[in-house]
Amino acid sequence: MFQLLAYLRFWLRSGNAHGLHSPFVFGLYTSVVRHTGIFGAYEAIEARRRQLLSSPASITVTDFGAGSHTGAGRQRRVADIARTAAKPPHLAQLLFRLANYFRPATILELGTSLGLTTAYLAAADSRTKVVTLEGCPNVAGVARETFAALQLQNIEIVEGNIDDTLAPALSALGAPLGFAFFDGNHRYEPTLHYFEQCLAHRTPESVFVFDDIHWSEEMERAWEVIKAHPDVTVTVDLFYIGLVFFRTGQPKQHFSLRV
Repeated sequence: MFQLLAYLRFWLRSGNAHGLHSPFVFGLYTSVVRHTGIFGAYEAIEARRRQLLSSPASITVTDFGAGSHTGAGRQRRVADIARTAAKPPHLAQLLFRLANYFRPATILELGTSLGLTTAYLAAADSRTKVVTLEGCPNVAGVARETFAALQLQNIEIVEGNIDDTLAPALSALGAPLGFAFFDGNHRYEPTLHYFEQCLAHRTPESVFVFDDIHWSEEMERAWEVIKAHPDVTVTVDLFYIGLVFFRTGQPKQHFSLRV
């Protein structure tokens, strides 16, 4: 019910390309967000998704985050995780297009799950270093199988509670943080804590993407704090995800746009 009401509020205040007065956001929205073409990388990753959706395997899941709206327990079928926890194709492919558009040298993902979204981020450019953090060893094991099946060589997966692994992973990047996807803990305090840690490694060209910004009241509050941060210049609310930019010389602006 919360998400339904949140979507109705979003729909009433959101728009599309008409009336967009920011050339940067207009180009991003028309060329990336609303892009309807097919990239060659899509089919292999979606074939892997179909494998996971038909998998008979079950694994024991350790959940350090906010849990699941489905009420799933610790013993879970891989197929159920693929169905309920993995990003759907249209959102995962949007992340691919964002990575393809901005071409970051480094990508950090907080929350690997079964590796489908990671695969999309890594497939955008084989030269990009992708580091993904996953709390559950058994889920990470399935993700490794995903990367091997897709022959993706530019991914490093780090296991363990993100509270413990994020700072070392950031320090080990060896370069500024070009792109970050926050999908590891859908609660207010952890989200802001991870955001603040990553801020120290960003540049004016960095892109931060926050998943499920309207998932709960906590996440909506976190999103409002992120939007108001003095280092943030432009934010784009696409309901399912929020985009954050730090562009030098850009006036502070917020946009709510329909996907």
